[in-house]
Amino acid sequence: MFRLWAKEFKENRLIKDITITDTSKEKNRTKKVFDALDEVCYEFDLSRPIWLDRNINEFKRIDKTRFYQDNFIDSIEFDFLEISVIEEDEIEWMAN
Repeated sequence: MFRLWAKEFKENRLIKDITITDTSKEKNRTKKVFDALDEVCYEFDLSRPIWLDRNINEFKRIDKTRFYQDNFIDSIEFDFLEISVIEEDEIEWMAN
């Protein structure tokens, strides 16, 4: 199972959060991340954020990143949106 946790923060306070679960075995990790982020944006009524190099590198390194105003075309009413992977699919070779 794949789970992604998204949180909106304003003035260092959590104002909204959601956990997205994906049980699909057919999708790769990248597709699961983008699909989960699309669902977060739909639920929070946001435009899709733009992945900057900073976000890509941070997400690759620690499975977590923050999207600030410079990641969004529209103005946002919070300080940042943080996403993090909290559960990954078990790798097949580890299960054997």
